[in-house]
Amino acid sequence: MSTQAKAVVEVTAQDVQGPGVVACPNPKMALWSTHPKVYIDVATTGEGRCPYCGTVYRLKAGEKLHAH
Repeated sequence: MSTQAKAVVEVTAQDVQGPGVVACPNPKMALWSTHPKVYIDVATTGEGRCPYCGTVYRLKAGEKLHAH
């Protein structure tokens, strides 16, 4: 069993697309580790986890999302 922690990516309000989501894989990930693009909801609880790679996307402390 691996004890290695999955990556946590802090996102800002500018990183959030559409209805409070971010895309994974993100542009900073290595090409070899890509998977089908999925959208992770960070607006509801302030963070979300990718079902493919386990990366956690967390809204940076103090960031506010504007209601559409």
